Amino acid sequence: MIRAFLGHRRKILLSDDVLSPAMKFLPCPLLVTLLMLLGINGQVRAANFDEIGKAMTIMLGDTHFEALRFDENLNRRILDLYLDTLDPDKIYFTQSDVQEFAQGHTGDSPNCFDILLLRSRGMEPARNIYTRFATRVVERTEYIETLTDKAAFDFESDTPIPLSREKAPWPTDTFDAQRIWRLKIADELLTEQLLHEEKIKAPDLQLEAPRKIVKTRYLRFKETVQSATDEEIADYFFSAVAQAHDPHSDYLSVKENERFDQELRNQLTGIGAELVSEPDGSTRVAGIIVNGPAHRQGELQPEDRIVAIAPLNDDQIIDITYLPIERVVQLILGRRNTSVGLIIENRKPDDFEKRKIVIRRGTIELKNAAVSGEVIKIAQTEKEPRRLGWITIPSFYLDFEDGDPSVYKDVKKLISRMKREQVDGIAIDLRGNGGGSLTEVPRLTGLFLPRGPVVQAKDQRGQVEVLSTSPLKPDYEGPLVVVTDQNSVSSSEIFAAVLQDYNRAILVGESSTFGKGTVQEKMGVANFLRFMQDPRRAGDLKTTVQKFYRVTGSSTQLRGVVPHIILPSINDSREIGERFLPHALPHDNIRPARGFRPLPRKSLFLPHVAEKSRVRVLASPDFGYVREDLIYAEKKRLSNVSTLNRKKRLAAEQKEQDDISKRILERRKRFTAMEKLDIQRFHFLRLTLEDVELAKLETVDRERDSQAIILRAKKKKDDPTTPPAWPSGLDPVKREALAILEDFVATKEADAELSKLKKAIEANISAE
Repeated sequence: MIRAFLGHRRKILLSDDVLSPAMKFLPCPLLVTLLMLLGINGQVRAANFDEIGKAMTIMLGDTHFEALRFDENLNRRILDLYLDTLDPDKIYFTQSDVQEFAQGHTGDSPNCFDILLLRSRGMEPARNIYTRFATRVVERTEYIETLTDKAAFDFESDTPIPLSREKAPWPTDTFDAQRIWRLKIADELLTEQLLHEEKIKAPDLQLEAPRKIVKTRYLRFKETVQSATDEEIADYFFSAVAQAHDPHSDYLSVKENERFDQELRNQLTGIGAELVSEPDGSTRVAGIIVNGPAHRQGELQPEDRIVAIAPLNDDQIIDITYLPIERVVQLILGRRNTSVGLIIENRKPDDFEKRKIVIRRGTIELKNAAVSGEVIKIAQTEKEPRRLGWITIPSFYLDFEDGDPSVYKDVKKLISRMKREQVDGIAIDLRGNGGGSLTEVPRLTGLFLPRGPVVQAKDQRGQVEVLSTSPLKPDYEGPLVVVTDQNSVSSSEIFAAVLQDYNRAILVGESSTFGKGTVQEKMGVANFLRFMQDPRRAGDLKTTVQKFYRVTGSSTQLRGVVPHIILPSINDSREIGERFLPHALPHDNIRPARGFRPLPRKSLFLPHVAEKSRVRVLASPDFGYVREDLIYAEKKRLSNVSTLNRKKRLAAEQKEQDDISKRILERRKRFTAMEKLDIQRFHFLRLTLEDVELAKLETVDRERDSQAIILRAKKKKDDPTTPPAWPSGLDPVKREALAILEDFVATKEADAELSKLKKAIEANISAE
């Protein structure tokens, strides 16, 4: 999340080719002198990442919330994070490498990271460690080539293979590293062999194809490592320096910064294709954004496989086989109205012809990242259909330049239309919402609550700022349910928390939200460089400057927001959340916000609504499957072991596939019956931002609407391995959340009727 006000630390600088307004008022002789200092051609010196590292280090010390001092602990954090960035599985470096780095750059060494950074020598350790990494990659790749070319492997033994090396020690030496790699390559070869056997239905397939695949994968990785630029090395190292302070502080290179801003504005410049990496090393087109450049051009299709790219659409064609997906995306993204060439093959299983597709890049509106909604009519016996609204908020987006797009403005439009549709209650879906602009939270909260404090933010000096809603009267005052999960982060957590604290909404979802309770500010490092340094590749520092707190005074940091009604989730078996991130700031409390006056908790009718939900969840086969998966995932995590025994691997995979097939068959039968009942009970009306002004809302067509934003290849419905779609498009959480909202509305109406009846009786008694 980024604060909107970033200008208070800005300095006046000479831009690349235009004088800033302040410079225009300089006396002419001084201006001439400045130009002479820059040189005859007005050229500034090339970007100096040593100076950039120094500036960033000073910025962190001056602005970070914790105001940490550089010491042995912080230098060790930097080393651990940098090594983890380069070698997360601990398979390239050795213990002696790590000890050498620690002795050279932590403790009492005169070359500690902080000393070198502040002396404008930060790139020395960054390059030295990276060079050692590149050397180790070359050594390991040579050994991998030997293994994949001619080594024999025994797939009949019960040799154990760790599923994860996250907590494993570094290899003691080269021989230990080779032992680890031999097991790793054997595991990958067996995996590829079983995958190809299943794909082409050829039992006892020989290892030639898997050997080539695995070998090519690591050769490409070696090329990627060796081609790293100084800017990329600086990005890795400076990010480690920032993240040593906390997991959300970061250094953003120019490319990362552009992508960050584009995501916050819900826009990017590219071709409009969703890409995923495939096991064969190609990049598959998973989807094509409707009305994007690729869609308008018309040749690129879902499921096409990209094997090479010409970024400038010239003779320089780059093979992207086994290239990391981030690199592939970088090659495709570019300036608006420039062209990129894509080399496509394997459009069909038996089609090996390569073809080139040229697409002109353009600005893409990420409509699937914008808010959307539905109006759901639910049939009632001898009554008018119940009307419920559903609003999905993927992120708290805001264009800081002109305020549009804005999540607040977009939700306000949907609520206005829902009120016209006379909805009885509204559910807000924050699942997977990664946060965004903090300034949008009070504005959005004001749609549901009158004027009052929303969130408190404490800075480095201990001063507390309170952000409040502004309207005297909210736009919507009816029953409200908010749905969250462990991927609801930052701004979405504040929004959910304030509605919970005011007893304004019933919260439904996973065991907690993410637990990110900090505010980041993005500042240009160029503003802190010396005047003569070139600012063009300096990048930005995103640093934690505040912690935010609920109106009750409790921080969301680490603990997140715990819903009123918790639903089973497979995420409970995964390490998702702030508490699992290295060097996360602690949870704490401050005083409750002045003026915080919650609504009566009894108005949520939680005991009654929660009990009805508990009964439904216990009876739900789909939530039962979730509980089964949780037990299986926990056993697998605790054992952390696979095997190189081919027969046992096949048997385990077959059992897993059989269990999945049984589940699919059961669901197909049950979902068919549910769909028939849903047709009688539900009627869904589509409400996107484009539908707001329609005279009459259109009925939702799941199949058509799923292709309205992103075109995807249609799944074969008769494929026994393809899971059936959720009936009526309602996954178990959404179905249960709607049921909770329906119970909430019904209970509230019954309570209002009861109160009305009591008042009538009391009036009659008084009259007598």
